Amino acid sequence: MNSYLQMLVDTIFGFVALFLLTKLLGKTQISQLTPFDFISALILGELVGNALFDKKASVIEIGYVIFLWGGLLYLTELITQKFKGTRSLLEGGPDFVIYRGKLIRDVMKKNKLDINQLQSLLRAKDVFSLREVEFAFLETNGTVSVIKKPPYQTPNKQDMQVSPKEVNLATTLINDGEIIYDNLKEKNLTEEWLDHELQEQNYEQISDVFYAEYRKGEKLFILPYTNRHHRKFDA
Repeated sequence: MNSYLQMLVDTIFGFVALFLLTKLLGKTQISQLTPFDFISALILGELVGNALFDKKASVIEIGYVIFLWGGLLYLTELITQKFKGTRSLLEGGPDFVIYRGKLIRDVMKKNKLDINQLQSLLRAKDVFSLREVEFAFLETNGTVSVIKKPPYQTPNKQDMQVSPKEVNLATTLINDGEIIYDNLKEKNLTEEWLDHELQEQNYEQISDVFYAEYRKGEKLFILPYTNRHHRKFDA
């Protein structure tokens, strides 16, 4: 019975200590956490869990572990607030994955981001075609911020008087230099048609194309391989 009572006391203490620590650090939403914050939270939970089930660990030792790790996190937060130059190292920074309508392939590779993941992130921003995007930033918390091209931006009240138009979803036909044959077949298109469309836009072979998407009634949208090579982007 004493062991269960001790576990109850340790658990309540750990719960209260973590609650206070969370309030102190000011973490309000999981979606705002950087990868460093997320990993830190996992390690903190693991430390507390191990301490709770260690029969030799006392309340004082559990508290020491929690507030020692919490103090390191708090110190990190203070450093990033006081010294702006440390933010890119400790928190990372946003990066272009689409710049002026072009996919930046080496940035995507560096962040382990493929086309399908990018499309999923864009759909969360109500963007269902890459042709609509002028700029896209990959934020430090893994989300994407988007600036659409002018024709696809939300119209104001003066622009609302437009006739209704049929909505067609975009379909990926080429991804990283390879044809998506299932999508080609689904749209009743042939590889000969695709080759013709590429040649119309001065692309000699499939391997020259990073991404291509089809939407009914519109010209095939093609993006070539574009790498940043650590050059600064123009404003």
